[in-house]
Amino acid sequence: MKVAYVFATNMSATYKLGKMILPQLEQGMHGAQVVGMMFFDDNLYVLRQGEPVGERLAKIASEQNILLMVCDRCAIERGLAEGDFSQCGMGEVQAKGLVAGVVAGCFPQLYAALAGNPPDQVISL
Repeated sequence: MKVAYVFATNMSATYKLGKMILPQLEQGMHGAQVVGMMFFDDNLYVLRQGEPVGERLAKIASEQNILLMVCDRCAIERGLAEGDFSQCGMGEVQAKGLVAGVVAGCFPQLYAALAGNPPDQVISL
């Protein structure tokens, strides 16, 4: 089964991802193939360069071909992207200061990025 995660609630990236999902992925025992992760609000901070959870996740994402995407508007608001709000949802915002492989986008970009390898389930945390 293929899954995509949406980290939308407070601290879901630091706790649920950092303490449960990521260790399982690193140990090869997660039980599902993860094809993508989308980060909203303050969950983006876990992906800053130098953050241990983000650096570990970037390594696993590269090895396992997992999409890592941050909400473009959320990233602009937090100084983690280049662009302006008029570009949100257009695929023109560029992530900055984040771990390798992270892209910025909105739902249209998320759907397009996952179209070639769609999840069977999307799990919001």
